[in-house]
Formats: sequence, C-alpha cells, structure tokens
Amino acid sequence: EVQLQASGGGLVQAGGSLKLSCAAAGFTSDDYAIRWYRQAPGKEREGVSCIWLSNGATYYAHSVKGRATISSDNAKNTVHLQIHNVKSEDTAVYYCGADQDCAVEGPTEYWGRGTQVTVSS
Repeated sequence: EVQLQASGGGLVQAGGSLKLSCAAAGFTSDDYAIRWYRQAPGKEREGVSCIWLSNGATYYAHSVKGRATISSDNAKNTVHLQIHNVKSEDTAVYYCGADQDCAVEGPTEYWGRGTQVTVSS
C-alpha cells in the first residue's frame, strides 16, 4: 500500500524560507514522480513542483520558479520542497502526491494529507 505523509508546515515570516518533506512508502519501484500541490482558501489547487524519482528531473510552477528547490533522498524515501523568499501568496495547505509523471494538471494516483503553511507579514 502506497502511503505519503507531508510535514514541515507552520508559520513562516515573509521573506523567510520554508522546507516541506514528503515521506513515501510502499512503492515497488522508482518509476514514479512525487508532486507537490497547494490550495489556498477560495482558490483552485495548484501544482507547484514535481520530481521524477528515477532520474531527478524536476518541474516548477511559474509562481515558485526561481524561489523553490525540490530534491529527493531516495535512501530515506523522502522528497523535500524548499521555498525561499516566501510571500503571503504562498500561504496554503500543501499536499504531496504521486503518479508516473509530472503532469500536475492531470489526475494524481496517490495523495498524502496536507500540511498548512502560513506566511506572516
């Protein structure tokens, strides 16, 4: 059974940095991609970033490009998402998901619980 668990949310001051982690379990191969999504109150869910576990290729949404870094620690089955210079618009519930590609606009096979990130001014 595939399980995903996001952690690392909390209160972050504007201009600071945040680091989220997604612990994955139950995958039988590395032919998967881990996706990060976020959803702010009253807004649609947004695919923020993604990493292919097999080759490390990455994707970033325009909203975080240049401020975010996604990385994987395959030994620990964990994917990290760092966002620097955070802004109020980064406030959202962040979720990690998994599927066989980084087509974040499409359906996602597996979902983890979200973690709340709140940016204070």
